[in-house]
Order: sequence, then C-alpha cells, then structure tokens
Amino acid sequence: MNIILFEPTEIGKPLPKRDARAVHLLKVLHKNTGDSFDAGVVGGSLGIGLIEAVRLDGVVFSLDVKKSPPPRLPICVSVGFPRPIQLRRLLRDLSNLGVEAIDLVGTDMGEKSYRDTKLLIDGRARAALVEGAIQARDTRLPLVSAYAALDDWLADRPWDRERDTLASASGRDRSFRISPILIATDNVRPEGSFGLLNTLGHPVVVAVGSERGWSDRERNELESAGFLRLAMGSRSLRTETACIAAVVLAMEKTGKLG
Repeated sequence: MNIILFEPTEIGKPLPKRDARAVHLLKVLHKNTGDSFDAGVVGGSLGIGLIEAVRLDGVVFSLDVKKSPPPRLPICVSVGFPRPIQLRRLLRDLSNLGVEAIDLVGTDMGEKSYRDTKLLIDGRARAALVEGAIQARDTRLPLVSAYAALDDWLADRPWDRERDTLASASGRDRSFRISPILIATDNVRPEGSFGLLNTLGHPVVVAVGSERGWSDRERNELESAGFLRLAMGSRSLRTETACIAAVVLAMEKTGKLG
C-alpha cells in the first residue's frame, strides 16, 4: 500500500487488527505506537497518520490531512460491459490513472449476462476503485455509472453534466468547462487515427466497445452524437487493453503526460 486510506465513517474508531490496512502497518511496515504513516480520507485530503496506541481492539490512530489530492484527468471513459473479472481490474486501473468518470454500457455485440454483475452493488467495485487510488496516492474516486444500452448513454450525455458540475464543485481548471472531444475507439471501420488528433486544452470522452466491438447501428448512433471513430492501430484489442491504451493516448493528446 502506497498510502493508508480511511473512509470518513472510520475516523475516530480503532482500526481492527484483522483489517488489511492494520496488518500492513504492523506486519509489513513494522509500525508501532508513536510512528507516523502516509494517510488520506476517501474523497478528502492527504497527509499523515499517527499511531496513538495498539490495543486488543485495534490500532488507535489520529490524522493530520490538509494536502490536496492530485488533480483528476479531464477524461471520461465509457466501456461496453466486460467480464466481471475483467471489470474489477479495469475499475482499479482506471482509478489508478485518475480518470474523472467511468460509464459501463450495454452494447449490441456484448454478452448480455455481463450487465447482471453484482460487483457494482456488493462493494467489490468500490474496493477496486479504492485499490487504484491507493496505488496512485490519491483520495478521490472516479464516478461510476451503468447504462443498459449505448442509446441510453448517448441520450443522457453524462459528460455534459460532469463537465459543468464537477468542475465547479472540485475546483477543476477552466479547461474542463470547454466542450469535450468525443472519441469512439474503432479498429474495424475507423474514420481516422488517434495519432492525428489534437485535443490540447480540451477534456476528452472516450467510448470503448465490448470485446467484439461496435455494431454498424452503434457506429451510426455514435457518429450522429458527434463522436469521432478513431483507430489505435490495426490489431483487435482486449477491452482492458483498449481502455488503458485509449486513456494513455488521450493523456498524451491533452498534454497530461508531461
């Protein structure tokens, strides 16, 4: 763990000794009473934690967290529902990269049963997001939403809502208020290539299809909604690979890699 994150409801309560964070502090980092550690509050600030006591009922700690977390990327990702085991890894890795939002979407070519995953309601999705944030020394988590079909997502246009409300609520820079560049990855029938794109100063919305890609109907819907269908090379990629590659390319194009 690069940082110990606490939920707001855990502050002021002993951390149970069986908790993975307590085990990490005591057994891996060999911390004891009076020792400090890097800490943060989910959705809040970063700073230092102090072990006040190690008791039978757990680790008693205090927090001094006043530092702002790292800025989020001005990138929102939509992805066709992958296999549940892939979804957990994908949520972790996209949280680690620092994207603003993750929208899970049912697609024509996707396996319908994947939409019924319990991962989004049983706490495993949030745990994956927190794991990614810990690796990045971050406290904020991407917003995660689910849509039954691509048409519903396109009709809702959540990127407009995120652009307007999140920018003011979280102190984002003004570039997040600029109209986003809308991109759909498509290695089958692309209109162009990521390599030719210039999105400097613009937020980006990236839509990635399911493992089998987009249907022709969905391509038409995306085009009508203003999405550019762009290739990331000639290979067919796994959903996880396509998402990470698209985000990294968008980071480079928005100037966020430097």
